[in-house]
Amino acid sequence: MSLDGLSLNKKATGVVAVVLVCLASLSVFLMFSSSPGTAKPAAEKQVGDANVAEPNTQGSSHEEQKQSKPEKAPLPRPTPAGKRQVVRPTHKHPAFGQRKKQRNQMVTNQIERRDVSNHDVLSAMRTVPRHAFVLKQDLRRAYRDHPLPIGLGQTISQPYIVAYMTEALKLEPNSIVLEIGTGSGYQAAVCAEIAKEVFTIEILEKLAESAKKRLSELGYRNVHVKNGDGYFGWPEYGPFDAIIITAAAGVIPPPLVDQLKPGGRMILPLGSPFGAQTLVLVTKDAEGRVHTRRLLSVRFVPMTGKVAEEKGRRGK
Repeated sequence: MSLDGLSLNKKATGVVAVVLVCLASLSVFLMFSSSPGTAKPAAEKQVGDANVAEPNTQGSSHEEQKQSKPEKAPLPRPTPAGKRQVVRPTHKHPAFGQRKKQRNQMVTNQIERRDVSNHDVLSAMRTVPRHAFVLKQDLRRAYRDHPLPIGLGQTISQPYIVAYMTEALKLEPNSIVLEIGTGSGYQAAVCAEIAKEVFTIEILEKLAESAKKRLSELGYRNVHVKNGDGYFGWPEYGPFDAIIITAAAGVIPPPLVDQLKPGGRMILPLGSPFGAQTLVLVTKDAEGRVHTRRLLSVRFVPMTGKVAEEKGRRGK
C-alpha cells in the first residue's frame, strides 16, 4: 500500500467514528425523551402550576399594569334602615347595674302614677341609666321629677315627659325612629330599647359628638347620631315609622312630614320659645292625609336652624 492510500484509509476510519458517535448520542436522547415520568410539555406545566401569572398581571410591565388597573367603584348608597341587620343594646356597661332602686322609684312615683302604662315604655325607663346622661354636678338629681341642664343652653327632659312622648309614638320592635334634638342622648336611648333603630340629629356639634360617644360606650349600636339641622330630617333612611322632636318649633317642618310613613306618628312641642307651647301629635293616614291633635302644655328649649327662619317669615 502506498503512503497516499494509507492516508485515505485513516481519514475514512475517522469519519466513520464520528458518524457512530453521533448515532449513539441521538439514540440516547430519543430513549430518555420517550420514557414515562419525564418533564411535562410547557403548556401542561402552566395549567398545573398555581403560581403561574395570568396575562397582563405579574408577567406584564409596570406601565401595562397601570393601564389595565380598574377604576375605583363609586361609594355605595346607604342601605335602607329596614334592610340592615341591627344589633340590640348590649347592657354590659356598669351603669346599667347602678341605681336600679332609684330608677324603679322614678317609674313608680313619677310615671305610672301619671297614667303612662305601656309595658315597653316602663321597662325602657327602668333600664336606661339616666345618671349616665347628666352632668357630674347633677348626679344626685338625676332621677328627680324635673329637667336638668346639660350645657350649651340645652336640657335633658323631665322623666315623665320622656315616657309620655315615647308612649305616644306607639313604638314596636321593628319601628324605625327619627329624633330631632339629640341633646344628651337619653331620649334616643329610651326609644332604642323598644324600636329597631333610631336616627338622631343634633344641630350643636359639641353635643352631637358627646352624645355619639356616650351612646356608643353604653352599647347602643342601634342609635345613629348626626350633626346637622333637624329641619331637613334624614331622608336617606326614611320614611320613618315615628318622628320625635325634643325642641319647641313654631311650625311643623314640611320635610319631616314628608319623611313620615303613612300610618306613622310624629310628636313635637309646638309654639313660641317664650310663650305657650303644646305637645302635638301628628299622624298620617294610609292615603297620606295629615292630622294633628293637641295633648298637653309643656315647656321646651327652642328648636334652632331653618325652622326659626320659617317661623320668622310667617310672622311677618
